[in-house]
Amino acid sequence: MEFIVEDIVQPKNTHSLWVEKYRPQGLTDYIGNDAVKDAIKQMIDKKDIPHLLFFGPAGTGKTTLAKMLVASVPCDYLYLNASAENGIDLVRDKLKMFSMGAGFKPLKIVILDEVDGFSRDGQGALRNMMESYSAHTRFILTCNHMAKMNPAIVSRCQSFEIKPISKKEVALRLVHILQEEKVNFSTEDVGFCVNTYYPDIRKVINFAQQSNVNGTLKISKENAVETDTLNKLVDLLKNPSKPGVFNEIRQIVSDIDPNTLETVYRFLIDKVELFAKGKEAIVIIELAESLIQSQGVIPAVRDIPLLSCMYKLLKHLK
Repeated sequence: MEFIVEDIVQPKNTHSLWVEKYRPQGLTDYIGNDAVKDAIKQMIDKKDIPHLLFFGPAGTGKTTLAKMLVASVPCDYLYLNASAENGIDLVRDKLKMFSMGAGFKPLKIVILDEVDGFSRDGQGALRNMMESYSAHTRFILTCNHMAKMNPAIVSRCQSFEIKPISKKEVALRLVHILQEEKVNFSTEDVGFCVNTYYPDIRKVINFAQQSNVNGTLKISKENAVETDTLNKLVDLLKNPSKPGVFNEIRQIVSDIDPNTLETVYRFLIDKVELFAKGKEAIVIIELAESLIQSQGVIPAVRDIPLLSCMYKLLKHLK
C-alpha cells in the first residue's frame, strides 16, 4: 500500500545513527515501565490492540513502544509525525484514505507521533475518524503534553504514562553503546552526557555520538554550548541582587531556541538545590506554573512566561 512504511523496526546493522541502531527491538530489550510492558505483551499475545495513547517526556521511548507493538502484530500500518503535518487536510486525506482502503491483513494501525502538535481542527477530525473506522483501524498516539490533548480523543484510548528510567539506567545503556562502538570514554564524560540531557535518552545518545572523535568520547566547549548557557542562567540566579541581572537573564532566554525552552525548565528543576537553598519548594512551584502557562503558546512568544517566571524567582531569592 502506498502509505505503508517498509521496515518499522530495522536490524541494528542497517543504521549509522546510534539512536536507531540501538533502539530496542523487543520488549525484553526495553528498559523500565514494566506495567506498560506487561499490558503490551497481552495485546501482542492476543494479536489485537485498542486505540492507545502513550504520554510522557520527550525521548523516553514512546515511539519505540509503538513501533515495537506494530512490528509484533499482523497488520498494515501507517506512521506519521503529527507535529510535522498538523493540518486537518492530513486527517482528511492521508488518514482517511488509509483507514478506508482495503488492507492485506485483518488489522490496520496508524501511529501518530507527537499528536499534541495537531491543530484543534485536526484533533476534532481525528476523533471522528477513530470512532468511524475502529472496526478495522486502530490508532496509536504519542504525546508529550496531555494538557494539549482533546479530552474526547483521550477518552477513546487506553492511556499509558511512559516514565523516564533512572539516570543510572541511562548511564549503563550509554556505556553499553560506547563499548559496542569501541569508543574510549571516562566516567566523568558519561556523567556529563547523562546529567545534561536527562530524561531525554535520545538526546543523551545523540550527544554522545556527536562527541565521538576518532574513537574517543570528547566533550568540547562547542558541543556543550547549550549546557554552558543553562549553567550561566543558574549562576545568575545564585546572585539575584547583582545589578542588571534580569537583563542578562533576558538576553540568555532570548537566545534560546523557543522550541527547546522546556529543556530550561527541566534543567532548573534538576539544579534547584544549587541556587535556591531553603526555597526549593516555591521555586519549583513557580517553574511548574510557568511551564503550564507556556503550553499551547506559539513559539514566537513562548519566552514570555519564562521571563515572567525568572522575574518572580529573582524576587523570591533575594
